[in-house]
Amino acid sequence: MQKLLFGLSIILLTLISGCSNNPTKTPLEKRQVIIDMRNQVLNDLYKIKPDVKAQIAKAEGYAVFSNANINLVFASVGAGHGVVHDNQSGKNTFMKMGEAGVGLGFGIKDFRVVFVFHSRDALTQFVDSGWAFGVNADAAAKASEKGGAVGGEATFDNITVYQLTESGLALQATVKGTKFWQDNELN
Repeated sequence: MQKLLFGLSIILLTLISGCSNNPTKTPLEKRQVIIDMRNQVLNDLYKIKPDVKAQIAKAEGYAVFSNANINLVFASVGAGHGVVHDNQSGKNTFMKMGEAGVGLGFGIKDFRVVFVFHSRDALTQFVDSGWAFGVNADAAAKASEKGGAVGGEATFDNITVYQLTESGLALQATVKGTKFWQDNELN
């Protein structure tokens, strides 16, 4: 049963992530979609927490990712894409992400994550290694501008992380590993 649920999760996730990574688009068009997503997410975050704008301006850099996550009973999987911006050099590094986990829950959630890097080491390690591991507990019921979502803000290892739920319906508590890596096609 668990293998069947995991298989269904992979199929659903492939369908969801396939919408955002259209193979008919050129690398230039894909980069622009990611930059547009980043700009929209930052604008949304600044409306909720205006002080983050100054925090990002003073930081070594920041990253913004779009992620689709599916949780079916005991398995949680997710995939997404984003960009890391180095404030010192002005360079953008385009990246992908994938996550898998175990825990109780059910739902599909489309959310955005913003990482603010407060040290050069934190930024470099994220771009070069990209591993993150965490425990996630949240509840979301949101469609477009309607509904509500409980995301979060956390600070660890000179990185502040903000999560904004775009849409979805989820109730989950999972332990998961997330891998971020450079997108060879877009860099």
